[in-house]
Amino acid sequence: MDSPSRRSTLTIALCFIVALIEGFDLQAAGTAAAGLRQSFALDPKMMGWVFSAGIIGLLPGAFFGGWGADRIGRKKILVGAVLLFGLFSLCTAYVETYSGLLLVRFMTGLGLGAALPNLIALCAEAVSERKRGTAISVMYCGVPLGGALAAVVAMFSSEHWQTTFIIGGLTPLLVVPLMALLLPESTAFRQQHVTTEGPRSSTGRALFGEGRARNTLALWLSYFFTLTVMYMLLNWLPSLLLAQGFTKPQAGMVQMLFNIGGAIGSLLGGMLLDRGNGLKVVLFVYAGLLAALAGVGLSVGIVQMAIAGFAVGLFVMAAQLVLYALAPPSYPTSVRATGVGAAVAIGRLGSVAGPLAAGQILAAGAGTAGVLLATSPGLVIAALSIITVIARSGASTEAQPEAAN
Repeated sequence: MDSPSRRSTLTIALCFIVALIEGFDLQAAGTAAAGLRQSFALDPKMMGWVFSAGIIGLLPGAFFGGWGADRIGRKKILVGAVLLFGLFSLCTAYVETYSGLLLVRFMTGLGLGAALPNLIALCAEAVSERKRGTAISVMYCGVPLGGALAAVVAMFSSEHWQTTFIIGGLTPLLVVPLMALLLPESTAFRQQHVTTEGPRSSTGRALFGEGRARNTLALWLSYFFTLTVMYMLLNWLPSLLLAQGFTKPQAGMVQMLFNIGGAIGSLLGGMLLDRGNGLKVVLFVYAGLLAALAGVGLSVGIVQMAIAGFAVGLFVMAAQLVLYALAPPSYPTSVRATGVGAAVAIGRLGSVAGPLAAGQILAAGAGTAGVLLATSPGLVIAALSIITVIARSGASTEAQPEAAN
């Protein structure tokens, strides 16, 4: 590679492409739901398990993807993860039984889960510390854009749901050789791999040893509660709007604005963190998210609701990106992907808990206001937890300087 800057640009560009494909495959089952339901004669409960199988696969995928990356390399695990989710996404188009469908969705989720910690680690280690948030933001904005592409493909292939999975499977399989040839391994990992001798740290020591326990637990709390709210909104926002008296087209428009806000928020989150005071950025993002949620609960007109929907998408995605940018510097290179992978896995638990909790609250008759009110304490805990991480990293910057490429 000609220069470090060219290496960095190539790493971020290739990671963005993978994130784009990941976003497409994450949304594929949702956009093809009607076709799946008809082809396999699925009732709502069975359909729920099809969605859940993919989400369940994300948890061990994220953890073991990070754990493996600290041992054999970020690039190798990422290439393997892309190969895995591409292969099983393609299999989804041709599977013939319900049990087979559950298996291929679980395996797709496993690959998707393993990819994310490595995308974060590669981008974080490709640039200097002051550009880290921006690099992760640029990469991650591929995820909502990929989700939007999945929706477009589904619109034009509504008669043939298999098309979504064929595209979602072949594209990563075509990108794998490109990654194998062009994607540089993290310089920080290679240097660490050469200098490290003796037995490697156990997972427990990696996460909780050398004074990292407090940061690890704080990151887990923040990831869990933030992703609980994010996935609750992704799954329930249209239903909450319909319950407030808005029409289906109006609910669809607000959902679209929510996703547009999310794409902008994914860029802004890390960029603000690089350019501003971390404490102020966290307070601004989480206060903005609480205010936007209040706006969703209180809005009576479609214009007000459209603004609130856009704002809640922007702030919830910005909050997620702030977390993704703050996890890598909390761990040394030798255990960084393990730490990030564990935090992402805990966040995936929140992505399962959020929709379930919202369903229970609505079933109890609390309504939209009750659901939104129930999210507030968790967001306050998330904000306070991540503030402690920022405070501790600020105090230890001079004591433990971060190696930059």
